Amino acid sequence: MTIDPVALSADLIRCPSVTPEEGGALVLLQSLLADAGFECARVDRNGTPNLFARWGAKGAARSFGFNGHTDVVPVGDARAWGHDPFSGQIEDGVLWGRGAQDMKSGVAAFAAAAVDFVRETPPDGAVILAITGDEEGSGRDGTLALLDWMATQGETMSVCLVGEPTCPEVMGDMIKIGRRGSMTFYFEAEGVQGHVAYPHRAKNPLHGLVDLLGQMTQKPLDPGTAHFQPSSVQITTVDCANPANNVIPARATATVNIRFNDAHSSASLIDWATALARKITDQSGVTFALNPTVSGESFVTPPGPFVDLVANAVQAETGVAPELSTSGGTSDARFVKDHCPVVEFGLVGDRMHQVDERVPVEQIETLKRVYTRILQDYFA
Repeated sequence: MTIDPVALSADLIRCPSVTPEEGGALVLLQSLLADAGFECARVDRNGTPNLFARWGAKGAARSFGFNGHTDVVPVGDARAWGHDPFSGQIEDGVLWGRGAQDMKSGVAAFAAAAVDFVRETPPDGAVILAITGDEEGSGRDGTLALLDWMATQGETMSVCLVGEPTCPEVMGDMIKIGRRGSMTFYFEAEGVQGHVAYPHRAKNPLHGLVDLLGQMTQKPLDPGTAHFQPSSVQITTVDCANPANNVIPARATATVNIRFNDAHSSASLIDWATALARKITDQSGVTFALNPTVSGESFVTPPGPFVDLVANAVQAETGVAPELSTSGGTSDARFVKDHCPVVEFGLVGDRMHQVDERVPVEQIETLKRVYTRILQDYFA
């Protein structure tokens, strides 16, 4: 009997696995995979639930990996939903619930494809599933924990497909072959407090901060690269917590997020921002503390045999020639790329994180067929 990816998706949605809760989702998948002959291990770290499953021999010459997550974002106001967000209800050919798109249906599709594939046509190699419960959170104890554990255990993936939603409009219209880097600067500017009528006795940190922010955003960082759109610098907060209109504050803060392409690294951008701040300090006397956090570096899996294999399978099953893209936010592919070549393909993502998240069941069935064809072609 083949695995129904729609029924499995609904069962996973019924597991209330809001980050960091496991909610029963990984327990369900481990039972399914173990029954199909997969060797399974829970790789929990710091309370974060993760599951590793492998069919075939450890260290096989060829191993195809899938990566995904079963954790979901909070539902918000449950009363605003037309259906119980954890009901997994199917109505008029549509599956409703939190995680329907992002990404329990993707996990169900690749788990179902993997189980049926190894049962029907056992491959000469290994099939690995690395599934985390910490993608919607910080991610530091999720896929990273799985990869760290794999390194200690001698477990390897030759290539990996991340099942995140990638299609903007219709099934098959986009594959992600890379992602922009993401980092955030938390700036604190310090001056000298004083009366606004006597500015010569004060040093306004907001003037220096505004100057810094202006220089960071006055012109594009770059025009884009071969596989990436131009980098983006966005100011997200500016504050000085000053309740008075006649006082120059002593301190001011700002937050800046940068989504950067492969013309930069987080280190080069830290150097750039530091040099700008130093220049403004020399000019104004306002000093800056820069506290950067890095979510991930930019990366790209260049078009080649693996990308072609995935693109050809997508087109064969959907009738759509996919665009090879690096657009969008970050994903756990930013961690996997340090282990092996990685691409992403999944559902249409037009309802991710929204009230009444839902997906047509036909898309889930199509996705399983795509994943099955990818496995067949990879091990052919």
